[in-house]
Amino acid sequence: MHVEWDREAATTPFGQLAFFIDFLKTAELFEAWVEDCPLAYASNNAPRKRDVLGTLFLSVLAGHTRYAHIDAVRYDAVNPGLLGMSKIMSASSARRAFILADGEACAGWLQKHLRRCYEPLLYEPWILDVDTSVKPLFGHQEGAVLGYNPAKQGRPSHVLHTYFMANTRLVLDVEVRPGQRDGGEIHHAWIVAFSRWLAARGLAWHDSRRLRLRQRTRHERSRSARSAPICSNCGRPAT
Repeated sequence: MHVEWDREAATTPFGQLAFFIDFLKTAELFEAWVEDCPLAYASNNAPRKRDVLGTLFLSVLAGHTRYAHIDAVRYDAVNPGLLGMSKIMSASSARRAFILADGEACAGWLQKHLRRCYEPLLYEPWILDVDTSVKPLFGHQEGAVLGYNPAKQGRPSHVLHTYFMANTRLVLDVEVRPGQRDGGEIHHAWIVAFSRWLAARGLAWHDSRRLRLRQRTRHERSRSARSAPICSNCGRPAT
């Protein structure tokens, strides 16, 4: 067997992403997502909106969990071109991209395009499940407060409220709340807002659409822990 290396050919460490990008183009999802983004720059030296969103998009699809990991995408010579990008942004540029953006406008933008993906499925009978997960934090992130945290007692945390369609594992929405906001009132507010959105499209709850809520955590609480108040110093159930 004779192997020759073509030094001129474009290569990528994320070859599987090309197929997903083709799906996005066929479904016309990426172009509309970029076009509706409320991100705007006034400087002549500002990056293109497509480059900023494309960099974050490729980093997430590559499984990165930190901004510093974006540097690994900068060596990709294939996928950025498939998305119509002119360059990959640096980690510092991507980190600062949304600092001055309107939070509510960005949330509405993402929610609009997320709902566009699953709205056709809501015309069939389905069940809504709610999953509550505790995410321990080791920095000084916004909302990092003491709450119920069985894995790392005394460690600040976030609570992830995930709403998804049962059995399909299709995520409808995720809310990130401070560590002590893990109660059912969070679910109630989301369900009310979601029900209004359904009603506006003629998809109100009825007998053929059962609504089931299950609050689950990574470490199941005991009955005493559920009812006991949380100590403000250590984050453990008070005795």
